[in-house]
Amino acid sequence: MNDEARELDRLVGEQTEPQGEQGDVEYLRELGSRASVGLDAARQQARTYERSLAQVVRALALTPGRNSVVQLVRLLDEHGPFGCSGADDRFIASLLAEAQQPADLAELFYDRSERDRLDEVRACLFHELLLRGVDVSAPRGLSSWPVVRPAWHTLSWLPSDLRPFETGSPFPSRSIRGGRGRSWSGLPSEGRLDPPTPRTGDRAALTDIATRELHERIVSAPESGDVGHCAAWAFALDAPQDPALVPALVPSLPMGCVAGLGPTARFEIALRSLDDIWKILFSAASMDGSYGGGAHGAWGRRWTWQSLGGLSGAPSDASAQEVKRWAKESTWFHFECDSEWFQNEIYDYGIAALSPDRRRIAVLAVTDTD
Repeated sequence: MNDEARELDRLVGEQTEPQGEQGDVEYLRELGSRASVGLDAARQQARTYERSLAQVVRALALTPGRNSVVQLVRLLDEHGPFGCSGADDRFIASLLAEAQQPADLAELFYDRSERDRLDEVRACLFHELLLRGVDVSAPRGLSSWPVVRPAWHTLSWLPSDLRPFETGSPFPSRSIRGGRGRSWSGLPSEGRLDPPTPRTGDRAALTDIATRELHERIVSAPESGDVGHCAAWAFALDAPQDPALVPALVPSLPMGCVAGLGPTARFEIALRSLDDIWKILFSAASMDGSYGGGAHGAWGRRWTWQSLGGLSGAPSDASAQEVKRWAKESTWFHFECDSEWFQNEIYDYGIAALSPDRRRIAVLAVTDTD
């Protein structure tokens, strides 16, 4: 606090009540004016400091070499966690995993005897490295993290090894000055099962059974990536559904994302592998949508697993192993269409999952604009 702010604080504390009792409201307005001007200046100054700190942290994290990591760790020990945009722990972990040697990171972040405030960086960094294909069982310190990691931490739910469908997860390419990028393949030509047109205009006699909790689970991945808008539905089927009939069923479901879709309007759908669905959801969660920078790799992984669990029908308290089983035994579809709900400007898509027993279908729809 500077001298001007201290003086204003003193005047407000000493003069507000007596001046108010005397009816000197003009004086009170003047104090308010001074406070408003000072607040605006302080906010601008804070934004300047935040930008500067973020740039320095980015430079240290992305400049290859052990000494860069040493200096960043010193900065974090002395002043962290920063908690501001561009210098938060999750982002720092993501940058470090992209640019630095795993052995240096293991030594400087995990092989420490003294207590510190770097647990969030460590928790995120472990998964950032794992997703990038690093053998986390080799470096000292890093290999012991699954044993010593805080059990209460949300990321501790995740498996400490990479599951086959997670391999090849897409990541941005960044530099000190910027640069991100996002993986998006759109609807493939392989596995296409577009229903013939004209389609029936009849709506399926089904009711959305998605609770608020289930809806939140299904949309976890795209919502964490700050896409424009997403929605979810789930339907209990009267009998086991033949996967071959799902492409014709989806556009007839009572969902906002296909409402008003004409019998000849574009509706394209493809059968996709779990690996493909993982990449779509992980891209949405970890990297940026239209309105934010994404959750980055570690938390993107967590929210993608949560979406997979919700879509496949796994119980809300299921373990990662159980979610994996439900997801692997589900049948997955990826669709696009020209309904009014989809703006079809950037990354618009729908995902439908037929549960292992084929008696439930869940749908996630995403449009990258309001």
